Amino acid sequence: MSDSLGENSVAVRTSPEGRGPVGGGASTAPAPAGRRRAGADWRKRAEIAILAGPAILLFLAFVVFPVVMAAYYGFYRWKGFGPPTDFVGLENYRIILQDSTFHDALMHNGFIVVMSLILQGPAAIAFALLLNQKMRGRSLIRVLIFVPYVIAEVIVGTGWSLMLQTTGAVNDLLVKIGLPDWTVEWLSDPDIAIWALMLIITWKYIGFAVILFLAGLQSIPEELFEAAAIDGASYWQMQRSITLPLLGPTIRIWAFLSIIGSLQLFDLVYIIWGQYISATAGTSTMATYMVLNGRLAGAYGYGNAVAVVLFVISLIIALVYQRYVLRRDTEGAITEGKKK
Repeated sequence: MSDSLGENSVAVRTSPEGRGPVGGGASTAPAPAGRRRAGADWRKRAEIAILAGPAILLFLAFVVFPVVMAAYYGFYRWKGFGPPTDFVGLENYRIILQDSTFHDALMHNGFIVVMSLILQGPAAIAFALLLNQKMRGRSLIRVLIFVPYVIAEVIVGTGWSLMLQTTGAVNDLLVKIGLPDWTVEWLSDPDIAIWALMLIITWKYIGFAVILFLAGLQSIPEELFEAAAIDGASYWQMQRSITLPLLGPTIRIWAFLSIIGSLQLFDLVYIIWGQYISATAGTSTMATYMVLNGRLAGAYGYGNAVAVVLFVISLIIALVYQRYVLRRDTEGAITEGKKK
């Protein structure tokens, strides 16, 4: 009897189908795949929030909030102190759009945008192609071309303003080499001042474009040029058919940065031409117009409205450029979510 009881006591009851133990000895079933996937998604979102949260907060605090406040103050006639109370609606914007001085500044910005692309682009590509070749002193030349870009705008503006004055180094050099008729008013003649500004801008920022294009050239495989040389292609044919197409994304990114920088140009013009001369010299920009007619005039509400107009113009140009020029570059870089 005891033996039978012992056997019964250690016996394990099974289900009628014989598929496994029944009762307390049953094992825990694994969690559903959907629940595991949801947990992983939440962990991924938490990681993104932790890593990107500080950057998002800084962006909201120093970009979005100032833009919103500028738009708010732009509806008031405000002197810059105390709460704004003199609500004028769209009056500030009406004055801006009807002011011929602002129209001139806008035209100057457009001229700078176009000429920056025309002057800096081809010259930077030529320098990059030259410096991409194996030659003695290549590293030194690269440094010398890039040095103007890292010099502070205050130093650049002060130095060039001293050299381009009527009795400055440029006119003095022209007299000494026997070209006194070539001496001109580089900074005050409206027909020449804008070109003097373009010379300074090109000298200052071409180094940045050269470095970008050199980086793009380094990413082009040498095997393509070797295969083209075997097929009998000349140097210029290889540059036209291989270098320029593969350098296209870098050129488009540089052009975008150049356009936005030209629209927001302020420091060089303000330093060289001062507070009031830029408008008469034909070198005023929307940014100098904003400072002159806003902060310096004590009309901070009007200045904020000008800032909003400048922001909207830059935003529209940036969105259009990304939509129609940078679209194929960004689409080529995004691989997830595409239909196969």
